[in-house]
Amino acid sequence: MEQPPLLVTLLLLLSLLSARAFSATSPRVVVVTPTPAPVSSPTPPKNSTSPASPSLSPSSSPPSTPSSPSSSTLDPKQLRALQSLNIPTSKDPCTHPTQLQRNITLCDSSKPFSHLISLRILNCSDDVALSFTALKSLSTLQSLQFVNCPIAPISFPAELAESLRSFTCISSLRRLTGVWLSRLQNLTDLTVSNVQVNASGPFVILGNMKKIKSVTVSHANLTGFFPRHMNPNLTLIDFSGNKLRGRIPSSINRLENLLTLNLSSNTFNGEIPTTIGDLISLKNLSLASNSLSGDVPDSMSAIPGLVHVDLSSNQLNGTIPRYFTAMKTLKYLNLANNNFRGVMPFNASFISRLTVFKVGGNDNLCYNRSILSSKMKLGISPCDKHGFPLSPPPAKDSSEDDNSDSDYNDSDSDDTSRKDSHRGPNKYVLGVAIGLSSIVFLIIFLVLLSKCCR
Repeated sequence: MEQPPLLVTLLLLLSLLSARAFSATSPRVVVVTPTPAPVSSPTPPKNSTSPASPSLSPSSSPPSTPSSPSSSTLDPKQLRALQSLNIPTSKDPCTHPTQLQRNITLCDSSKPFSHLISLRILNCSDDVALSFTALKSLSTLQSLQFVNCPIAPISFPAELAESLRSFTCISSLRRLTGVWLSRLQNLTDLTVSNVQVNASGPFVILGNMKKIKSVTVSHANLTGFFPRHMNPNLTLIDFSGNKLRGRIPSSINRLENLLTLNLSSNTFNGEIPTTIGDLISLKNLSLASNSLSGDVPDSMSAIPGLVHVDLSSNQLNGTIPRYFTAMKTLKYLNLANNNFRGVMPFNASFISRLTVFKVGGNDNLCYNRSILSSKMKLGISPCDKHGFPLSPPPAKDSSEDDNSDSDYNDSDSDDTSRKDSHRGPNKYVLGVAIGLSSIVFLIIFLVLLSKCCR
């Protein structure tokens, strides 16, 4: 009569041990619910009274009671000039520069009234019109910027033209002429972008600017040739997105202080001048999307600090120079869509330290398969034993290139993921096997125990 309780006890023990063995070997799924981080309201910045740090955001200043224009520290003539340009003056433009929603003003510290030395006008409304009288009152300005103000330009008063040191016009003033810009003779910085400029060449604009150091005239439909003589103190030249033509002159070597040269998206032809190697201060060079031909000059190896080199979409030929590998500061190298030929001279360590590397679109260029992995996204074919591209490229490589988002990819992540996918099921099967073995063992033990108790 005592056997049934013993059997029941053993069966219960059997079920508990089986469940514990199964759960101990089965994979566990843990759901983690992220706790949202406490959101603290941003602390508004302190209202700065220094004219050197204006803010564009109208919400960054605490509300205050508007002051009357009569209490402004700005010269009354300049205050009226701002009003004629529909610039708010309920706040003092000198002591409350952050209150201006669409504009930035900087003032000097002269007494009894301050005077504007910098003015930026943003997003003009249709009813804004430049007034000669208003501009004459603003003749103390040293910096004047128009951004997204497609209003009609007028001739600047001589006093304002002489005072300006920086002039910026981006998507503004509808249409300009080279003669109009050339009157700003004392500029050190000129930026004109996305504005139609009617001029027969950059020299019409820059010929009389003896103090200019930085010039950007981009996407302006500018025609003509690259000037043979420019201010040697220039540190930046950006003539991108125009219709400039002809050769890049060898006299460019006189720009020994040049840091950035961007002549992309024009119609320059001929060879890259060998004198470009004399620009020893150059950091950024873009000659992309022109019609340049010939070899990449060896003299470029003499430029020690190049960081950005873009020679893509030209008709350059010959072999790719090996000296690029010796440029320790180089981070961006684009040689795509040219006529380069032969074996590419770069190894994996050089390519991996670049942020951007592109050589695709060179049909006669190939890479050494003993040096570079076929998994790298290069856009060119591997070389055969004679140093010529294999034709056509392997279909597998092209499909991998299409699915990759990086400039180069030599990882084995797919193989690793396959290996990991097999590890999970193996553990699961092992747990089930252990559980079943425990059940069989306990059944045998139960049978033997019941026989012993008889």
